[in-house]
Amino acid sequence: MPYFVYQIGPETGSAKKPLTHLETCADFKTARTLVREKRAAAGTGHNDTYRLIFAKTQTEAETLLSRPREERVVGED
Repeated sequence: MPYFVYQIGPETGSAKKPLTHLETCADFKTARTLVREKRAAAGTGHNDTYRLIFAKTQTEAETLLSRPREERVVGED
């Protein structure tokens, strides 16, 4: 399965997060390097985030990135 690299813009009201597909990589190291370069080039004043996701298809990757994440419970056994 490939690795997909996305640029995710800030949420605007009730709309979903804007996702921009940047590149598809066959191996993890290439994708990780690309994400790190994009984050470094953006600097600290930038509101966009860059994410790397492992999925079967681009549609599945976008679905996973758009899905709200569950809150992590810390300290509960």
